[in-house]
Amino acid sequence: MEIRPILSTLLRHKTAAALIVVEIALTCAIICNALFMIGDRIQQVNETSGIAERELLRVQIISIGGDKNAAALTATDLASLRAIPGVKDATVLNQVPFVNSSWNSGIRLHREQERPTLNATSYMVDDHYLNTLGLKLVAGRDFEPGEYITSQQFDDPNANVSITSAVITRKLGEALFPGENPVGKVYYSWGDEPTRIVGVVDHLVRPSSQGGPSAREYTVIYPIRPSYDVGGNYVIRTEPARRAEVLKAAIAALRANSNNRIVLEDSTKTFEELRREFYQNQRSMAWLLAIVCIGLLLITALGIIGLASFWVQQRTRQIGVRRALGATRAQILRYFQTENFLLATAGIALGMLLAFGLNQLLMSKYELPRLPLWYLPVGAVVLWVLGQIAVFGPARRAASVPPAIATRSA
Repeated sequence: MEIRPILSTLLRHKTAAALIVVEIALTCAIICNALFMIGDRIQQVNETSGIAERELLRVQIISIGGDKNAAALTATDLASLRAIPGVKDATVLNQVPFVNSSWNSGIRLHREQERPTLNATSYMVDDHYLNTLGLKLVAGRDFEPGEYITSQQFDDPNANVSITSAVITRKLGEALFPGENPVGKVYYSWGDEPTRIVGVVDHLVRPSSQGGPSAREYTVIYPIRPSYDVGGNYVIRTEPARRAEVLKAAIAALRANSNNRIVLEDSTKTFEELRREFYQNQRSMAWLLAIVCIGLLLITALGIIGLASFWVQQRTRQIGVRRALGATRAQILRYFQTENFLLATAGIALGMLLAFGLNQLLMSKYELPRLPLWYLPVGAVVLWVLGQIAVFGPARRAASVPPAIATRSA
């Protein structure tokens, strides 16, 4: 198949050819970025949290008018929760993953440093947190009993206590000390006293999306035993099949321990439910982008079909002459498919440049990561295939026209 006659024909129809090239280019630019954004959101929805989500329950509770005996009541609550049949363990935290607020603080590597190196979330835990949450310790050690303080001691300005140790996530260690083992190193966060890193857990996501996907695991765990009125989060671990039964028993046990509190039932649920609600917007956005992609591809296909059908009708005499001179149906079919391939290739080349420019714009406005280059050939293949499928019908009709009818109807 010679390309020159096809190019000559396209040059005689510059406007129509340019329109279809621009349509394919815009589709390529939008499809590449949309597919990337869909992939980014799917990756976020399926992120590893680091906790045993299928076995965990959250009960959130608040006191009415304050509670001077919160620490003692917290100990009673935890003993009651751990005694419920089917409960593997229970703990109390100041915050939990998959909510839209979080406790955060800046981390400095040097005492005199004016601006923090980064911002990380802060979990306050008791000595049951590792087993209850199902965290995996990959370096160093867990907290020793003598390192724990209470949230009341931490808040008391006369107590003169400091946080001397912390467990961090692997991602935070890589960000603070690239290429080094973070265990044993110190940093500064709460006050001017150094905090030493004693252990590293594999994963633990921060509660909210603050900092974006790259900062999801900038997490520090402190040995500060919170009472129930600091965040109000009891976390219970049980068998997945017994979650409903245990949750009901846990609420009853907490209410039996004190009437001066409220169980926030809207926030009391399994961690699978918390995760599902947390990523609802991301899933909706992914579906919306997928619908936009399908609609855009459909419009582009219809444009190619319309233009190809118009050109087939216009070139009926030309087709008849070629058939009369010995051109086979396959050659006529191949002619229109090659013509579409050339138009699609021009549109794809322009679309790749537009895709890169659109990604730069999205990066500057919405903190979207850089578009990986492999999305460009994926978009190109999609549009090449779409163009060939769309042009096949009109090209097949052109190839099926008998030479005598084609020349007579012209």
